[in-house]
Amino acid sequence: MKKYLAEMVGTFILVLFGCGTAVIAGDKVGLAGIAFAFGLALIGAAYGIGPISGCHINPAVSLGVWVAGRMKTTELVGYIIGQFAGAVLAALLLFLIVSGIGGGYDIAKSGLGQNGWGPGYQGEYSLGSAILFEFVATFIFIVVILGSTQKAAPGGFAGLAIGITLVAIHLFGIRITGVSVNPARSLGPALFAGGQALAQVWLFLLVPSLAGIGAGLLFKTKVLEVTPEPQLEERAALFGAD
Repeated sequence: MKKYLAEMVGTFILVLFGCGTAVIAGDKVGLAGIAFAFGLALIGAAYGIGPISGCHINPAVSLGVWVAGRMKTTELVGYIIGQFAGAVLAALLLFLIVSGIGGGYDIAKSGLGQNGWGPGYQGEYSLGSAILFEFVATFIFIVVILGSTQKAAPGGFAGLAIGITLVAIHLFGIRITGVSVNPARSLGPALFAGGQALAQVWLFLLVPSLAGIGAGLLFKTKVLEVTPEPQLEERAALFGAD
């Protein structure tokens, strides 16, 4: 249960600070500030709960880890439940916070950091562009995660590499979809934003999950897995590479 609770807490941190920065301070810090908020939140969570659960805080990551053979099916279910619970709780808290702004908060107009595409959303990119970006970005993200946490990778740097990658993905993709690469991160805000956000959330549940499975297969089949030196076999790794 410690692992599942840690995943809930870590996902809560990511969604609260990432989406919260977009909603409350986005006009002040800009796209770069939002990108760094997500990346720094992930780095903090990685070193805070990584030793407990590996800090997946993302169902697509957990799927990739599971496909790669680094976790059990029973753990996968618990991780995903914890991640979605953390995202929903973070979105609820964010909604309660922004509701206290002077003059009230129009969630239908201003949103809650939800993902989307098409007319009226960010750069108004097409469905095809949204699918391509989310698949490729999630695939790359999880390849970095699985690669930097395998036993042969240098120890202690995975959290930094993963957080910096998430920053880069956001710098590239915020104008396309708001950047999901994480089904839990998308569902939490969509539940409270409703409307178009909820109608479009299927893409952000499905596409990142498929990308995670694809990335996991590269490591399951040893295409990108590196055989560690004997002296590295005892080193504990983040993200289930044990």
